[in-house]
Amino acid sequence: MQTQLQRNVITLKGSAQLVSEFFKFGVNNILYQRGVYPPEAFETKKQYGLNLWQTTENSLETYLTSVLSQTAKWLEEGCLRQMVLVITDAHSKEVLERWTFDIDTNKEVLAGGPMPDKPEKEITTEVQAIMRQITASVTFLPLLETRCTIDILMYTNAIDSVPEEWEDSDPRTIENAEVVSLRGFSTKVHGVKTMVAYKQQSDDVV
Repeated sequence: MQTQLQRNVITLKGSAQLVSEFFKFGVNNILYQRGVYPPEAFETKKQYGLNLWQTTENSLETYLTSVLSQTAKWLEEGCLRQMVLVITDAHSKEVLERWTFDIDTNKEVLAGGPMPDKPEKEITTEVQAIMRQITASVTFLPLLETRCTIDILMYTNAIDSVPEEWEDSDPRTIENAEVVSLRGFSTKVHGVKTMVAYKQQSDDVV
């Protein structure tokens, strides 16, 4: 019993790794499901009891690895408030979709308080539900009919320094956007809420 309880204890570093891993698979699956990169740029991988997609495209994999490495550090420091995946029309530079992940960090844990416990199975079930919603998003999101590019934005509390390869950005918002809230999950150290904003299709008839 004691060993089982120990496995359920979530440390700050362990939680940061869990959330960063969720972002990796979440972003990869959004890019696959939305057709931002061709299907042949992905392969399936079993994760959270699901067959999910992960990129095999070198430049994208390098970019995501760099971003998520920094994400894990900021999660562990408790300073990351929000991560945003922005999908933009490559020609017009218009923002078409904005996937937002709001992050809430347990202040007691940051202050050195007791580590909470939560069975890994519960966390996995919550993440499964989000991944299934990402897959189902193609049923309500407009078809992306143009070549697109992506950016990942990070919103943090005050930090001492920013990596040289990072730069300031405007919020990249969508005017009069439709917004759909998806499920969230919690490790009891970090809580993540997910939503997607997207450009409305014109109803004008020519």
